[in-house]
Amino acid sequence: MQAPILEGIGMGLVLSLMVGPVFFTLITASMEQGFRYALVLALGILTSDLIYVAITFLGVSFLTESPTIEKVLGYAGGAILVGFGISFWRKENLSRPNSGGIPLPKAKKRTAFIKGFGVNGINPFVMLFWISIASMLNLKSTWGQLDVFFYYFGLLLTVFGTDLVKAFVAGKLAHLMTTQLRMVLNKGVGLMVCYFGLKMIWNTFSR
Repeated sequence: MQAPILEGIGMGLVLSLMVGPVFFTLITASMEQGFRYALVLALGILTSDLIYVAITFLGVSFLTESPTIEKVLGYAGGAILVGFGISFWRKENLSRPNSGGIPLPKAKKRTAFIKGFGVNGINPFVMLFWISIASMLNLKSTWGQLDVFFYYFGLLLTVFGTDLVKAFVAGKLAHLMTTQLRMVLNKGVGLMVCYFGLKMIWNTFSR
């Protein structure tokens, strides 16, 4: 039991170090909406990962073996990521130097869950990652079902925990955010998300 958990934690740390659309979305959400909002967003990310784990572990990896389906997933996922990126550019900055004591509206937490679930879930390469994990686990002939469970448990718990740490640290830096800096950050995040979306479309086209 100990070895599968440690292996899962190790893979989780590697995954958490990857900088992608989810990373930038999580950091921005924490700085703009607070840690609780980012927590719900992280739960959405975790839920989409759990669904992918269930799908791949149950042996539905044949979906991506079809070149047509793989291309559809690549193009659709890339287009949606580009859409998310454009939305960052079009986002109106509601912060004002003088608000007259009127509290600025906060985004609803249920939208955070949907956003986290969507940004992570629509990326077909996330599914490909979980397929590779499932394939790797199938090679461990000495592992039983319990070992596989503890591996996934360690991996997902590590990713979720590091997401919360990132969100917490970013939230503590929120007081340093000026209106102009927030606008620059939103545009920067939008560019990065668009980049990952366009890169996904290009990689799909190049296959």
